[in-house]
Amino acid sequence: MILKNRYIWLLLPAVILVGVCFLYPVSWLLQRSVSEPVWGFQNYETIFTKTIYLGVLWNTVAIAGTTTIICALIGFPVAYSMVHSKPFVRRILIFAVLIPFWTSILVRTFAWLVILQRGGIINDLLTGIGLIAEPMDLVYNRFGVLLGMVQVLLPFMVFPLFSVMARVDGSYFRAATNLGATPIRAFLRVYLPLCLPGLMTGSMLVFIIALGYFITPALLGGRGDIMIAQLIFERIDEFGDWALASTLAIVLLVGTGLLFVFINALLKFRGGRF
Repeated sequence: MILKNRYIWLLLPAVILVGVCFLYPVSWLLQRSVSEPVWGFQNYETIFTKTIYLGVLWNTVAIAGTTTIICALIGFPVAYSMVHSKPFVRRILIFAVLIPFWTSILVRTFAWLVILQRGGIINDLLTGIGLIAEPMDLVYNRFGVLLGMVQVLLPFMVFPLFSVMARVDGSYFRAATNLGATPIRAFLRVYLPLCLPGLMTGSMLVFIIALGYFITPALLGGRGDIMIAQLIFERIDEFGDWALASTLAIVLLVGTGLLFVFINALLKFRGGRF
């Protein structure tokens, strides 16, 4: 019993930290979302009935989902190359993927702003070699947002895939091909299912982080690409509307929690395996 109490005391600092830095702010936001201007659910009704807020919610999910898909399409071959390349090449690839972690998100976003603008490097290069007649709009739109977010979030997809692929026994793939399966069929039926835990983990990380993104869409996106974090900032900074901002924050938190519940239920349904 004394030993158990010791373990409880060791957990106490973490419990206090979570309570002060997470539970209290969330409860404060929840209280304001249902108490201002009067007690009730009118703020939630506003969000789910007005087109402008539904559009922002849809933008948030669509941008986060698209970013996740692009990261998966790029991250899978990168992780595969890291696993199956020579040690020297593997170190170079790991270094290249790790570079974003060593640079501020704000700096990287401003860099993309300089590169993608109408007078930037890409447009100057394309017009200089004659591929386009006039500069293209590569920024202040969905393309710029997705490019910036994928560049930042790609490591969160690559490394979970890399850790899983490194443990996959290559003899399974060779056995499938020796038994008559084509390389594509062996990949889809053998190798890909073994990599699904890493793919799912990376997708969850990228999607959940992307849901709360603010700097990249604010600098690289247009008015039609506003995400929920931008709207929360706007409601507080320009209007001082803490009630609606709190409601938006709670909706984002609940949506993220429901995603975790869904993934957990899927894991239980599949017996803890993908």
